[in-house]
Amino acid sequence: MNIYKVLNEIIEYIEKNLEEDIDYSRIAQIMGANEYTTKRVFSLLANISISEYIRNRRLSSAGYDLINGNEKIVDIAVKYRYDNATSFSRAFEKFHGIKPGLIKTIPERLKLFSKLKFDENINENVSMEYSIIELDEKILYGIGMKTTHNKIKEDAPMFFKKMSEKYEELYGEIEYGIVKYEDRFDSDNYEYWIAYEKEIPEFKKMILPKSKWLRFKIDNQEAGDIQKVSTEFYANFVPSTKFNLKPIPELEWYHDNITEFLVAIED
Repeated sequence: MNIYKVLNEIIEYIEKNLEEDIDYSRIAQIMGANEYTTKRVFSLLANISISEYIRNRRLSSAGYDLINGNEKIVDIAVKYRYDNATSFSRAFEKFHGIKPGLIKTIPERLKLFSKLKFDENINENVSMEYSIIELDEKILYGIGMKTTHNKIKEDAPMFFKKMSEKYEELYGEIEYGIVKYEDRFDSDNYEYWIAYEKEIPEFKKMILPKSKWLRFKIDNQEAGDIQKVSTEFYANFVPSTKFNLKPIPELEWYHDNITEFLVAIED
């Protein structure tokens, strides 16, 4: 599968339906995966979530329509699938930095969000050794921080280092890293947690349900190498296999000077 060709097909579907309800099940059909997997792969390769991309394209188009047409604001709001003029105006001002009623007076404030286009000639053949394991329900105790898709590569190592300095002497070396998606498809709602199997009173109890997991072994615990495997997993491994991912946080298990990168999959 040429994942970049598939992503371009998804972009074309979105473009044709900016004024209609977007059917995420149709997008998943184009990808040939479940909705969770599709949204996850899109966000990693496009560097923006599908929902944000659609919202930005609609608001960009709405700005153009307001400047070049005579439609009322409420009609533009309905056209681009907003429930009412108030919610549209709020989103419009956040995106363009100006209220929709003023855009014709200061047209230079109009912000363009261009249609994405992926290079279909990219050919990346990456070999990744993996195994499939089944883990019973796992109870962990952790502490985390909020971050974003764009900042997690910097935030996670800094947070890990800070927590190591604070807790390693008390509880031993950190055992797990966890990447959570509070709103799974919103790039501004990522979380990174560190966790132990031992119960720690000031930490939050976390329950990971029994599941099958894809396991990738990394021969060290360096953040850069872990992030490289994660990127290759979503960019190359997932699109070329038939595995569907489950909406369970990604798990990094640190032990014996190695890291096991674990992603939950459907049976």
